[in-house]
Amino acid sequence: MADEFDFDVLVIGAGPGGYVAAIRAAQLGLKTACAESRETLGGTCLNVGCIPSKAMLHASEYYDAAANGAFAKLGIKVTPELDLDTMHGQRKDAVKQLTGGIEFLFKKNKVTWLKGRASFEDAHRVKVGDQTVTAKNVIIATGSSVTPLPGVEIDQKVVVDSTGALELPKVPEHMVVIGGGVIGLELGSVWRRLGAKVTCVEFLDQILPGFDGEVRKEANKIFKKQGIEFRLGTKVTGVKVDGGKATLTLEPAAGGAATTLEADCVLVSIGRKPNTDGLGLDRIGLATNQRGQIETDHDFRTAVAGVWAIGDVIPGPMLAHKAEDEGIAVAENIAGQHGIVNHDVIPSVVYTWPEIAGVGLTEEAAKQRGEVKVGKFPMLANSRAKTNHEPDGFVKVIADARTDRVLGVWIIASVAGTMIAQAAQAMEFGATSEDIAYTCHAHPTHSEAIKEAAMAVTGKPIHI
Repeated sequence: MADEFDFDVLVIGAGPGGYVAAIRAAQLGLKTACAESRETLGGTCLNVGCIPSKAMLHASEYYDAAANGAFAKLGIKVTPELDLDTMHGQRKDAVKQLTGGIEFLFKKNKVTWLKGRASFEDAHRVKVGDQTVTAKNVIIATGSSVTPLPGVEIDQKVVVDSTGALELPKVPEHMVVIGGGVIGLELGSVWRRLGAKVTCVEFLDQILPGFDGEVRKEANKIFKKQGIEFRLGTKVTGVKVDGGKATLTLEPAAGGAATTLEADCVLVSIGRKPNTDGLGLDRIGLATNQRGQIETDHDFRTAVAGVWAIGDVIPGPMLAHKAEDEGIAVAENIAGQHGIVNHDVIPSVVYTWPEIAGVGLTEEAAKQRGEVKVGKFPMLANSRAKTNHEPDGFVKVIADARTDRVLGVWIIASVAGTMIAQAAQAMEFGATSEDIAYTCHAHPTHSEAIKEAAMAVTGKPIHI
C-alpha cells in the first residue's frame, strides 16, 4: 500500500492517543511510523502527567495514613519519617518501566520511531527533525500543554506548573494552587498530605467545573475537612516572586478590592490547551477553531484529505483514555474498518482521597433534556466502606423518568475510579436503572453501592 509513500500511516505524537494509533495501525498491516520529540514515549500522560502523579498520590496516601493516626486506629503503631528523595525515586521508576514498555511494543509491532519534532511541508510530506518523510495518512496526536496565566511567569522553582509540582525537592510550607480542577486538587492533595498548607484559589464559585453539582459541593466539604483552604469566586491578577517567596494579588471574580496572599510555592493549573503551534497547519490549509482545536468529522478526518486528528487537539474532554479509544478507532478507519468512539460515555476520575468519578450527564444537564429520576446511596451505609473506615461519599444514579435508561452516574468513594467502569459499560449498552438494580453484586464490595443507588431510582431501596 505504501509504494508511493514511505509510510501508510505517520502518527505525530506518541502520547496515549498517538502510540495506541500507531500500534493498532501496524497490527492492521499498515506500514507505520510515529514521530516524537521527547526522549521517551508516552507523552505527557506517562512522563509528567497521569502516571507520575498517581505514584505520588499513592505514596502520599500511605504517609498521611501513618501520620494522621489512621494506621493507629487499625492497631498499627508506626512513627513515619518522610524520605522525599525515595518517594520521587519510585515515581521515576514507574515512569521508566512504562515508557520502556511502549518502546518494546513499538519494536514488537514494527512501528518506526522517528525522533524529532514534526511539521507539515504538505499534506503528505512531514519534516521530522532533520529528515523529511512521506505518508499516505497523517494522524495529528500532539496532545496538550498547560494553559498559561497572563502576567504570571512559571519558573519551575517558586511558580510551577503540573510538571514542576511533581519535582519539588522539599515540602512547601504554603502552596497556593491556582485552579480548582482535577490537576490542582490532585497535586494539592499530594503536598497537603506530606505537610504543606494548601490554599486553592478558584475563579468559579465551586470546584471541579463540569462535574455534577452535588458532587462538587460534597467534594468541597471533604477537602476542607482534610485541611485544604478554598478561595472561591476569586481571580489571581498577579504573582510576584522575591527571595524565594511569592506574593499573589487576588480580586473577587465579581469585582471588588484587591488583597494579597503569600506562599513559597504557587501551582498554576487553570487548564490545558491543544498543541498545534509549530505543526505548520497553515501550509496544508488547516485552520483551528476559536479554542485552538482541530475540527474533525465522526471518523476523525480533518478538512484536509489524508490528515486525521485525535486526542487533546480535537474537541472533547482532554483525557488519556478518550485519546486511546480514538487512536484505535482512527487506525481502524484508515484501514477501511469501522472504528467508533461513543463520546457520550467517557468516564472522568479525580484521584484524590476519596476518589471522585462520573460518566454521562450531570443531574443539571439531564434535567435540561427532560424529566429524570435520581437515586443516591451513601458510602456510610456500604458494608465494605464501613469496615475500611471510608465513610465519605455516595453513589448517584440519574435515569430518564420515562424509559428508565441510565443517563449518568456520579461517585465519591475510595475506589470510585474502578467502580465507574461498571456504570460506563452498563450505559454503553443502554442499561436501565432496573438492569443494574437486578444485577447480582459480590458482597461485601464498594460496588454494591451502585446497585443500591439504582434500587433507589426504581423506588425499591433496601439499605436506606
